[in-house]
Amino acid sequence: MKKTMLLFLGSMLAASAFAADYHIRDYGAVSDTTVLSTRAIQQAIDECSQAGGGRVVVPAGSYKIGTLVLKSHVNLHLEKGATLYGSTDLKDYLEMKPNYVSLRTQTTTIQLIYADNVDDVCLDGTGTIDGRGSAFKKLSWNDEGITRPHLLRFINSRDITVKDITLKNSGCWMQHYLACDRLQIRGIKVFNRNNFNNDAIDIDGCHDVTLSDMIADSDDDAITLKSTSPRLCENVTISNCVVSSHCNGIKLGTETNGGFRNISISHCIVKPSYDQSTQFFGDSLKRGTSAISLEIVDGGIMENVHVSDIVVDGTESPIFIRLGNRARGYAEGVPVRRVGHIRNIHLSNISVTNAGRTGCSITGLPGHHVEDVYLSNITIRHRGGCAAVPVLLDEKEKEYPEATMWGVLPAKGFFVRHASHVVFRDIEVTTEQEDARPLYVKQDVL
Repeated sequence: MKKTMLLFLGSMLAASAFAADYHIRDYGAVSDTTVLSTRAIQQAIDECSQAGGGRVVVPAGSYKIGTLVLKSHVNLHLEKGATLYGSTDLKDYLEMKPNYVSLRTQTTTIQLIYADNVDDVCLDGTGTIDGRGSAFKKLSWNDEGITRPHLLRFINSRDITVKDITLKNSGCWMQHYLACDRLQIRGIKVFNRNNFNNDAIDIDGCHDVTLSDMIADSDDDAITLKSTSPRLCENVTISNCVVSSHCNGIKLGTETNGGFRNISISHCIVKPSYDQSTQFFGDSLKRGTSAISLEIVDGGIMENVHVSDIVVDGTESPIFIRLGNRARGYAEGVPVRRVGHIRNIHLSNISVTNAGRTGCSITGLPGHHVEDVYLSNITIRHRGGCAAVPVLLDEKEKEYPEATMWGVLPAKGFFVRHASHVVFRDIEVTTEQEDARPLYVKQDVL
């Protein structure tokens, strides 16, 4: 009995040591947004990781930081009333190395919270991270992450959890998860409407992902899956989210070198923003471009995608499925030599109100059909009021894919071109004004 008790106490002490708390104020962090606390917090992170792991605790207060580099087995925990404010001076993001080098541009990028090749990292608590992104002006077309910092970036990491926190005001994308495995994101709140390229979340070439219970309001795309390298984004489930966007509410694309496989998206709401005071990208009517966009344009594949139980209020063109051939490589000198494919797509139980008059589209290319698309129990109510529209001749094979790329479509419901085995069941489209267009227009459909 005595030996058993000693072993139990030893185990308890070991667990307690492993889960130690590292309070940032003990390392010199101060609640003062005129003073940088980057080095103090980084020291707490480094010592926590070196000791085997634990919590780095950010207590209530306002702390200014440049780039923080997260390490394995660290839980960065923001207590209630705690806010990490990003510095508005770019040099404060360049002091901490390493930073990520983009595959495509081969340019060093900057971010506020960064991790590369780490294991077992958690970012949580009821505090806030505010990037103060409006301080970084757009200087060129492709300057995101170069002169405008990302707020949160995980690269090539495993067993990552982000939960409960509030993320605000990034210089560009709010959060980018690239080539990560076993990623869990839940219960977070995102507001990103203060600069260009203000996506809410970008999950890029990741495997085994759950995203749930997120509330997000973004100027650019809201829930976005990407594949900016040959690595597919696969085995992803997204549920119970409420999102607002001036662009696309739920989007697979645009970057699609690898593609997407085994994706389930359900029980989400796409709606207009409560705050329409600012707009950088997106539809001029502020209703958003699309609710659901599924795209392959850079040679990748899309297979086994299920989208169900979605409620949509607004968006110009609610459903957009596009197989194109932009053929942009993921790195300099790496050409894209195939069109790719889209097959086995299921959309069901979708209710759309207050949409624009554009219509929905499912389009491939001559000789490259979108295949096996099943749409059921979908109701769409939009403005209508259109005269007949001729069938489009321009394939726009190389153009950036956007639900409004052809303008008002020839069908008030669905324009389908270069597609095989597209099944519609229980589809209802109503218009507020008389509309002369047919419900379906099909061209080169098998």
